[in-house]
Amino acid sequence: MVHLTVDLIAKSRKHFKKKRGLSFPEYLKTLTHLHFSNKNIEHIGDLSMCTNLTVLYLYDNNITYIGNLSFASNLTHLYMQNNSITHVDNLHNLQNLSKLYLGGNRIAVVEGLEQLHQLKELHVENQRLTPGEKLLFDPRTLDSLAESLCVLNINNNNIDDIRDLAVLKELQHFSAADNKLCSIEELEDVFSHWPQLFLMDLSGNPVCKNPKYRDRLITVCTSLEALDGREINDLTREFLINWKASREAKKKKIISMMSGALIPYSLTNEFNMGQDLQPGHSHAIMQRWKPQQSLRTEKFQFL
Repeated sequence: MVHLTVDLIAKSRKHFKKKRGLSFPEYLKTLTHLHFSNKNIEHIGDLSMCTNLTVLYLYDNNITYIGNLSFASNLTHLYMQNNSITHVDNLHNLQNLSKLYLGGNRIAVVEGLEQLHQLKELHVENQRLTPGEKLLFDPRTLDSLAESLCVLNINNNNIDDIRDLAVLKELQHFSAADNKLCSIEELEDVFSHWPQLFLMDLSGNPVCKNPKYRDRLITVCTSLEALDGREINDLTREFLINWKASREAKKKKIISMMSGALIPYSLTNEFNMGQDLQPGHSHAIMQRWKPQQSLRTEKFQFL
Protein backbone atom coordinates (compact mmCIF):
# COMPACT_ATOMS: atom_id res chain seq x y z
CA MET A 1 0.00 0.00 0.00
CA VAL A 2 1.44 3.37 -1.06
CA HIS A 3 0.95 6.21 1.42
CA LEU A 4 1.48 9.87 0.61
CA THR A 5 3.80 11.07 3.37
CA VAL A 6 6.73 13.44 3.78
CA ASP A 7 8.99 10.43 3.30
CA LEU A 8 7.50 9.87 -0.14
CA ILE A 9 8.10 13.54 -0.91
CA ALA A 10 11.71 13.16 0.18
CA LYS A 11 12.17 10.21 -2.17
CA SER A 12 10.72 12.09 -5.12
CA ARG A 13 13.42 13.05 -7.64
CA LYS A 14 11.46 16.12 -8.59
CA HIS A 15 11.47 17.40 -5.02
CA PHE A 16 14.96 16.15 -4.18
CA LYS A 17 16.55 18.66 -6.55
CA LYS A 18 14.56 21.53 -5.12
CA LYS A 19 15.46 20.99 -1.49
CA ARG A 20 19.18 21.73 -1.82
CA GLY A 21 20.20 24.69 0.30
CA LEU A 22 17.35 24.13 2.74
CA SER A 23 16.80 21.65 5.47
CA PHE A 24 14.05 19.23 4.57
CA PRO A 25 11.59 20.62 7.18
CA GLU A 26 12.27 24.13 5.87
CA TYR A 27 11.72 22.94 2.32
CA LEU A 28 8.37 21.36 3.24
CA LYS A 29 7.19 24.72 4.57
CA THR A 30 7.95 26.36 1.22
CA LEU A 31 5.92 23.85 -0.78
CA THR A 32 2.82 25.29 -2.42
CA HIS A 33 2.18 22.55 -5.02
CA LEU A 34 2.38 18.79 -4.68
CA HIS A 35 2.22 16.59 -7.79
CA PHE A 36 1.48 12.95 -6.97
CA SER A 37 -0.93 11.85 -9.67
CA ASN A 38 -0.86 8.28 -11.00
CA LYS A 39 1.41 6.94 -8.25
CA ASN A 40 -0.78 4.09 -6.98
CA ILE A 41 -1.42 6.05 -3.80
CA GLU A 42 -4.10 4.51 -1.58
CA HIS A 43 -3.88 6.69 1.49
CA ILE A 44 -3.03 10.29 2.42
CA GLY A 45 -0.64 10.26 5.37
CA ASP A 46 0.69 13.03 7.60
CA LEU A 47 1.53 16.10 5.51
CA SER A 48 1.03 18.62 8.29
CA MET A 49 4.52 20.09 7.81
CA CYS A 50 3.40 21.39 4.37
CA THR A 51 1.70 24.36 5.96
CA ASN A 52 1.70 26.54 2.83
CA LEU A 53 0.26 23.96 0.46
CA THR A 54 -2.21 25.54 -1.97
CA VAL A 55 -2.56 23.00 -4.81
CA LEU A 56 -2.63 19.22 -4.43
CA TYR A 57 -2.68 16.84 -7.43
CA LEU A 58 -3.80 13.33 -6.48
CA TYR A 59 -5.81 12.25 -9.52
CA ASP A 60 -5.51 8.78 -11.08
CA ASN A 61 -4.67 6.95 -7.86
CA ASN A 62 -6.42 4.34 -5.67
CA ILE A 63 -7.57 6.55 -2.80
CA THR A 64 -10.79 5.39 -1.12
CA TYR A 65 -11.00 7.91 1.71
CA ILE A 66 -10.34 11.64 2.03
CA GLY A 67 -8.39 12.27 5.21
CA ASN A 68 -5.49 14.04 6.90
CA LEU A 69 -6.09 17.35 5.10
CA SER A 70 -7.29 19.36 8.09
CA PHE A 71 -3.89 21.14 8.24
CA ALA A 72 -4.28 22.54 4.71
CA SER A 73 -6.20 25.71 5.47
CA ASN A 74 -4.41 27.47 2.57
CA LEU A 75 -5.42 24.85 -0.01
CA THR A 76 -7.26 26.39 -2.97
CA HIS A 77 -7.20 23.56 -5.55
CA LEU A 78 -7.74 19.85 -4.88
CA TYR A 79 -7.56 17.34 -7.73
CA MET A 80 -8.79 13.87 -6.69
CA GLN A 81 -10.58 12.65 -9.80
CA ASN A 82 -10.36 9.02 -10.91
CA ASN A 83 -9.84 7.43 -7.52
CA SER A 84 -12.21 5.13 -5.57
CA ILE A 85 -13.68 7.64 -3.13
CA THR A 86 -17.19 6.78 -1.90
CA HIS A 87 -17.91 9.66 0.49
CA VAL A 88 -17.03 13.36 0.59
CA ASP A 89 -15.53 13.68 4.07
CA ASN A 90 -13.15 15.77 6.15
CA LEU A 91 -13.03 18.88 3.99
CA HIS A 92 -14.56 21.30 6.50
CA ASN A 93 -11.20 22.94 7.37
CA LEU A 94 -10.41 23.79 3.74
CA GLN A 95 -12.19 27.11 3.94
CA ASN A 96 -10.10 28.67 1.15
CA LEU A 97 -10.80 25.87 -1.30
CA SER A 98 -11.86 27.31 -4.65
CA LYS A 99 -11.78 24.32 -7.03
CA LEU A 100 -12.67 20.72 -6.16
CA TYR A 101 -12.28 17.89 -8.68
CA LEU A 102 -13.91 14.59 -7.69
CA GLY A 103 -14.99 13.18 -11.05
CA GLY A 104 -14.64 9.48 -11.81
CA ASN A 105 -15.03 8.22 -8.24
CA ARG A 106 -17.82 6.22 -6.54
CA ILE A 107 -19.69 9.06 -4.85
CA ALA A 108 -23.48 8.63 -4.65
CA VAL A 109 -24.27 11.76 -2.58
CA VAL A 110 -22.59 15.16 -2.83
CA GLU A 111 -22.38 16.28 0.78
CA GLY A 112 -20.02 17.57 3.45
CA LEU A 113 -19.27 20.88 1.74
CA GLU A 114 -21.20 23.12 4.11
CA GLN A 115 -18.10 25.03 5.32
CA LEU A 116 -16.60 25.65 1.88
CA HIS A 117 -17.99 29.12 1.33
CA GLN A 118 -15.22 30.06 -1.13
CA LEU A 119 -15.85 27.12 -3.48
CA LYS A 120 -16.22 28.33 -7.08
CA GLU A 121 -15.94 25.09 -9.05
CA LEU A 122 -17.26 21.61 -8.31
CA HIS A 123 -16.57 18.72 -10.69
CA VAL A 124 -18.35 15.43 -9.89
CA GLU A 125 -18.84 13.97 -13.37
CA ASN A 126 -18.76 10.28 -14.35
CA GLN A 127 -19.29 8.70 -10.95
CA ARG A 128 -19.06 4.90 -11.08
CA LEU A 129 -22.47 4.18 -9.60
CA THR A 130 -24.29 0.89 -9.19
CA PRO A 131 -26.93 0.10 -11.85
CA GLY A 132 -30.07 2.15 -11.29
CA GLU A 133 -28.35 4.58 -8.92
CA LYS A 134 -28.14 8.32 -9.62
CA LEU A 135 -26.05 11.11 -8.14
CA LEU A 136 -27.85 13.04 -5.38
CA PHE A 137 -27.15 16.33 -3.60
CA ASP A 138 -27.52 17.07 0.10
CA PRO A 139 -29.77 20.19 0.37
CA ARG A 140 -27.51 21.58 3.12
CA THR A 141 -24.53 21.49 0.80
CA LEU A 142 -26.51 23.17 -1.99
CA ASP A 143 -27.70 25.93 0.34
CA SER A 144 -24.16 26.58 1.54
CA LEU A 145 -22.85 26.87 -2.03
CA ALA A 146 -25.69 29.09 -3.28
CA GLU A 147 -23.69 32.32 -3.00
CA SER A 148 -20.33 31.07 -4.29
CA LEU A 149 -20.52 28.23 -6.83
CA CYS A 150 -19.96 29.37 -10.43
CA VAL A 151 -19.07 26.11 -12.22
CA LEU A 152 -20.82 22.75 -11.79
CA ASN A 153 -20.04 19.60 -13.79
CA ILE A 154 -22.42 16.65 -13.24
CA ASN A 155 -22.03 14.87 -16.60
CA ASN A 156 -23.01 11.20 -16.94
CA ASN A 157 -24.53 10.50 -13.51
CA ASN A 158 -28.02 9.11 -14.39
CA ILE A 159 -29.60 12.37 -13.19
CA ASP A 160 -33.25 12.89 -14.17
CA ASP A 161 -34.19 15.86 -11.96
CA ILE A 162 -32.25 19.07 -11.25
CA ARG A 163 -34.92 21.11 -9.46
CA ASP A 164 -32.90 21.07 -6.21
CA LEU A 165 -30.07 22.87 -8.01
CA ALA A 166 -32.17 25.99 -8.57
CA VAL A 167 -30.71 27.56 -5.39
CA LEU A 168 -27.28 27.87 -7.08
CA LYS A 169 -28.08 31.35 -8.33
CA GLU A 170 -24.45 32.32 -9.09
CA LEU A 171 -23.88 29.55 -11.65
CA GLN A 172 -22.14 30.65 -14.84
CA HIS A 173 -21.08 27.31 -16.36
CA PHE A 174 -23.29 24.21 -16.08
CA SER A 175 -22.50 20.80 -17.59
CA ALA A 176 -25.05 17.99 -17.29
CA ALA A 177 -24.43 16.06 -20.50
CA ASP A 178 -25.31 12.38 -20.90
CA ASN A 179 -27.89 12.23 -18.12
CA LYS A 180 -31.63 11.46 -18.21
CA LEU A 181 -33.21 14.91 -18.21
CA CYS A 182 -36.57 14.82 -20.01
CA SER A 183 -38.71 17.81 -19.02
CA ILE A 184 -38.19 21.07 -20.90
CA GLU A 185 -40.58 22.82 -18.49
CA GLU A 186 -38.48 21.74 -15.51
CA LEU A 187 -35.31 23.04 -17.15
CA GLU A 188 -36.94 26.36 -18.00
CA ASP A 189 -37.99 26.80 -14.37
CA VAL A 190 -34.54 26.01 -12.97
CA PHE A 191 -32.63 28.10 -15.49
CA SER A 192 -34.83 31.12 -14.80
CA HIS A 193 -33.08 31.24 -11.40
CA TRP A 194 -29.60 31.44 -12.98
CA PRO A 195 -29.34 34.93 -14.53
CA GLN A 196 -25.54 34.75 -14.97
CA LEU A 197 -25.38 31.44 -16.85
CA PHE A 198 -23.32 31.83 -20.03
CA LEU A 199 -22.08 28.28 -20.83
CA MET A 200 -24.22 25.14 -20.73
CA ASP A 201 -23.95 21.59 -22.03
CA LEU A 202 -26.98 19.26 -21.92
CA SER A 203 -26.06 17.14 -24.92
CA GLY A 204 -26.99 13.47 -24.72
CA ASN A 205 -30.14 14.02 -22.65
CA PRO A 206 -33.60 12.93 -23.91
CA VAL A 207 -34.83 16.53 -23.63
CA CYS A 208 -32.56 17.53 -26.52
CA LYS A 209 -34.99 15.75 -28.86
CA ASN A 210 -37.71 18.30 -28.09
CA PRO A 211 -38.29 20.18 -31.38
CA LYS A 212 -38.13 23.59 -29.65
CA TYR A 213 -35.44 22.61 -27.10
CA ARG A 214 -32.75 25.04 -28.20
CA ASP A 215 -35.09 27.96 -28.92
CA ARG A 216 -36.88 27.69 -25.58
CA LEU A 217 -33.70 27.54 -23.49
CA ILE A 218 -32.13 30.48 -25.29
CA THR A 219 -35.15 32.64 -24.47
CA VAL A 220 -34.99 31.64 -20.79
CA CYS A 221 -31.20 31.95 -20.39
CA THR A 222 -30.74 35.48 -21.66
CA SER A 223 -26.99 35.56 -20.85
CA LEU A 224 -26.19 32.24 -22.54
CA GLU A 225 -23.30 32.42 -25.00
CA ALA A 226 -23.03 28.73 -25.92
CA LEU A 227 -25.36 25.75 -25.64
CA ASP A 228 -24.13 22.18 -26.23
CA GLY A 229 -20.95 23.45 -27.83
CA ARG A 230 -22.70 25.77 -30.30
CA GLU A 231 -22.37 29.53 -29.97
CA ILE A 232 -25.41 31.76 -29.74
CA ASN A 233 -25.13 35.02 -31.62
CA ASP A 234 -26.90 38.18 -30.49
CA LEU A 235 -29.13 38.33 -33.58
CA THR A 236 -30.50 34.83 -32.94
CA ARG A 237 -31.09 35.60 -29.27
CA GLU A 238 -32.87 38.90 -30.03
CA PHE A 239 -35.10 37.27 -32.64
CA LEU A 240 -36.12 34.42 -30.30
CA ILE A 241 -36.78 36.72 -27.35
CA ASN A 242 -38.96 38.99 -29.50
CA TRP A 243 -40.74 35.97 -30.96
CA LYS A 244 -41.49 34.65 -27.47
CA ALA A 245 -42.77 38.04 -26.28
CA SER A 246 -45.02 38.35 -29.34
CA ARG A 247 -46.38 34.84 -28.86
CA GLU A 248 -47.15 35.42 -25.17
CA ALA A 249 -48.83 38.76 -25.92
CA LYS A 250 -51.02 37.11 -28.54
CA LYS A 251 -51.91 34.31 -26.15
CA LYS A 252 -52.91 36.80 -23.43
CA LYS A 253 -55.06 38.71 -25.92
CA ILE A 254 -56.90 35.54 -26.97
CA ILE A 255 -57.48 34.52 -23.35
CA SER A 256 -58.75 38.01 -22.55
CA MET A 257 -61.16 37.91 -25.49
CA MET A 258 -62.38 34.47 -24.50
CA SER A 259 -62.93 35.40 -20.85
CA GLY A 260 -65.00 38.40 -21.92
CA ALA A 261 -67.14 36.33 -24.26
CA LEU A 262 -67.92 33.34 -22.06
CA ILE A 263 -71.46 34.60 -21.32
CA PRO A 264 -73.32 35.73 -24.48
CA TYR A 265 -74.99 39.11 -24.52
CA SER A 266 -78.50 37.69 -24.90
CA LEU A 267 -78.10 35.64 -21.72
CA THR A 268 -76.59 38.43 -19.59
CA ASN A 269 -79.19 40.88 -20.90
CA GLU A 270 -82.07 38.72 -19.74
CA PHE A 271 -80.48 38.23 -16.33
CA ASN A 272 -79.73 41.94 -16.00
CA MET A 273 -83.34 42.84 -16.88
CA GLY A 274 -84.41 40.82 -13.87
CA GLN A 275 -86.74 38.60 -15.86
CA ASP A 276 -87.93 35.48 -14.14
CA LEU A 277 -87.11 32.33 -15.99
CA GLN A 278 -90.21 30.32 -16.82
CA PRO A 279 -90.13 26.52 -16.99
CA GLY A 280 -88.28 25.57 -20.12
CA HIS A 281 -86.96 29.13 -20.54
CA SER A 282 -83.48 28.34 -19.18
CA HIS A 283 -83.28 25.35 -21.48
CA ALA A 284 -84.07 27.55 -24.48
CA ILE A 285 -81.43 30.09 -23.47
CA MET A 286 -78.78 27.44 -23.05
CA GLN A 287 -79.66 26.00 -26.44
CA ARG A 288 -78.99 29.42 -27.95
CA TRP A 289 -75.69 29.58 -26.00
CA LYS A 290 -74.29 26.20 -27.08
CA PRO A 291 -73.67 27.00 -30.75
CA GLN A 292 -71.89 30.23 -29.78
CA GLN A 293 -69.81 28.39 -27.20
CA SER A 294 -68.88 25.69 -29.72
CA LEU A 295 -67.96 28.25 -32.35
CA ARG A 296 -65.68 30.16 -29.99
CA THR A 297 -64.03 26.97 -28.73
CA GLU A 298 -63.27 25.90 -32.28
CA LYS A 299 -61.85 29.32 -33.04
CA PHE A 300 -59.61 29.18 -29.97
CA GLN A 301 -58.31 25.74 -30.88
CA PHE A 302 -57.52 26.91 -34.40
CA LEU A 303 -55.52 29.88 -33.11
